[in-house]
Amino acid sequence: MQASVGALDSRDIATRAASESATLRDATSSYFAKLTLSWKTISTRLDAEDSDAFKQFVLQGVPMSKQTANHVAEQVKRWALENGAMFYSHWFHPLTGIPADKHDSFLSRGVEPGQGLAPIEQFPGSRLLWGEPDASSFPSGGLRATHTARGYTAWDPRSPMFIRADGATRTLCIPCAYVSWAGHALDTKTPLLRALDALARELPPLFNMVAGREAVKGVFATLGTEQEYFLIDKSFLASRPDIVMAGRSLCGAPPPRGQQLEDHYFGPIPARIQAFIADAEYELNRLGIPVKTRHREVAPAQFELAPIFEEANVACDHNVLTMDVLSRVADRHNLACLLHEKPFAGINGSGKHNNWSVSTEAGENLLEPGNDPANNLPFLVMLAAVFTAMHRHADVLRVTIASAGNDHRLGANEAPPPILTIYLGEAMDRMVRNIEAGNFALDVHQEDIKVTASIYARKDLTDRNRTTPFAFTGNKFEFRAVGSSENPAWPMTVLNAAVAEAARDLRDRLAAKCERMEREPAVRELVREVFIETRAVRYEGNNYGPELLEEAKRRGLPILKNTPAALATLQRNDATRFLVDLEVFTQEEIDSRYHIYAEKYIKTIDIEAATLAELARTIVSPACEAQIVDIGNASAAMAAANVVSEALVHRVGQLARLIDQLDAGCRQIAELRHKAHHQSDIGQSMNVIADELVPVCETLRHAVDGAEEMVADSRWPLAKYREMLFLGV
Repeated sequence: MQASVGALDSRDIATRAASESATLRDATSSYFAKLTLSWKTISTRLDAEDSDAFKQFVLQGVPMSKQTANHVAEQVKRWALENGAMFYSHWFHPLTGIPADKHDSFLSRGVEPGQGLAPIEQFPGSRLLWGEPDASSFPSGGLRATHTARGYTAWDPRSPMFIRADGATRTLCIPCAYVSWAGHALDTKTPLLRALDALARELPPLFNMVAGREAVKGVFATLGTEQEYFLIDKSFLASRPDIVMAGRSLCGAPPPRGQQLEDHYFGPIPARIQAFIADAEYELNRLGIPVKTRHREVAPAQFELAPIFEEANVACDHNVLTMDVLSRVADRHNLACLLHEKPFAGINGSGKHNNWSVSTEAGENLLEPGNDPANNLPFLVMLAAVFTAMHRHADVLRVTIASAGNDHRLGANEAPPPILTIYLGEAMDRMVRNIEAGNFALDVHQEDIKVTASIYARKDLTDRNRTTPFAFTGNKFEFRAVGSSENPAWPMTVLNAAVAEAARDLRDRLAAKCERMEREPAVRELVREVFIETRAVRYEGNNYGPELLEEAKRRGLPILKNTPAALATLQRNDATRFLVDLEVFTQEEIDSRYHIYAEKYIKTIDIEAATLAELARTIVSPACEAQIVDIGNASAAMAAANVVSEALVHRVGQLARLIDQLDAGCRQIAELRHKAHHQSDIGQSMNVIADELVPVCETLRHAVDGAEEMVADSRWPLAKYREMLFLGV
């Protein structure tokens, strides 16, 4: 079979695929985190006095003296040079959705006695602690104008520094927060750090009140991010301008075989892909990213990796770095890594399942049920806090998963719907319902499953519900609705802040109850009340069933079908007030995010629409015209032999109608793009995009896909789904 990708023969791809092989390496532990520098390692390179001062800076925020800062920076510089890094960079996450950095050399001009100026490597403490990259070209949503564009990076010492290796070039990357001259957060890290501070501030007093003593000195959120992605041979990009411009296919007729045989999930990983995965894992492990799991996903050419959980702040940085590494390593293997939520229609999309929990300073997981969860009061109180957070703020959490890409994914092909609910599983749900009735004596211990006389399977407390957006999975909650291309810091910011607010309010309620009854009965009564109050947000059914929508309406749950509807939540002060009260965001920062994400949505769909129209007009329509010419030539040859084919006449008519549909769709797209760009309000622009432009694009896509099914394979200029999903991977 000749692939429809110009001069490239499908055999070329197969040959290249077979030639790829992985390099055998030592045990992962021998090189894990070799390219990272943590604050703990830095402290061991300092003398006792500087080490103590530095620890107070990291753990308590006590400012370092200039002398100590210089000593810390000197050790950082030495470590970087020892590892071949001649440049350093303040690495931060602006609201573009991708990481940013500017590389500066350690090279300076020093004074050598008797020699005057001479080159020397220098790195003073001020350059480590702060930077001043121009903020004029980063989105701010109105937080600053071009003539007030100064921005500042500030080192986050709790997230390890790392060395990014690009071929022979190595650069020291210093994780940083990013703020404006006025102190407004221009990034995703700053609000996350504030939310984690709020969690650490509000949870310990609640649990100490539950215990009746100082049982918890500190807490921190943990996170493990499962990352899904697609891989296709890079050569296909030459004939797919939509994937190049939009990161996803804007057209493509369904292949005869997709995922209907259910033969991809956990299936054997092809040799070429295993070689890529091995190289990617090597890079990730050297960067201290604890990759634990790899496997094929449900869709053809789809894969997943999952790390061991880490502190949430570090986990978010590591996930951003993971996406970067996957893309760069794929390029080295002549592959393209597609991180879009829905790169191919009709098959599973990609998510980023956020496995979230909270641990104490001593390492105790507060969401661990234990052997008797119905009487594990800290666990029950933690559940109550999570239920309260989701019940109150499902609308704002919905905002954090809203994007043009996720709009295509949510609610189909094993992705959860945009209506946010909590799933507990049969056993845990039964326990919660019994507690609502005042019964705390239920033992939810599960018997192992007997497979044969000698083989048993260990049974968990909860089943899996792949349709649910927020599921309890044994000792953590899995936020399954987050999109694969997004920075997890945004949903984790709101989730941690919502739980912090819930903890504060539960503490006040518990204090009031303890004034009239003993502590333990007060805790039980509070838990029972909260379970009853938040019952509406718990849903154990099939989230794909039509009954969910009716249930959501009956229960008063937020129903926000797409990104414009979700983003409108940010304009409601009653919905976002808790973020301001907890000092996670200022009101100005919330307003800015509405405008930034609205503009991103508009620009994303606008680019897709323009790309699809160009593709239809300049590639697909000419292919249809060429096919008509071919049919005409065939008809002429047949006429010379006194043969007439009604089928050929019918095909010409079909192709002619498709050409008219392509032309009409392109004209409609041009008109609607103009209409969207000239609305007086950004919300109105989003509505034009969502309600008018997107449906027109879908109609045009249908015509393009129809043309693909009509035009001869040798004439079709675009790589087809069957090629991209099955050749080379």
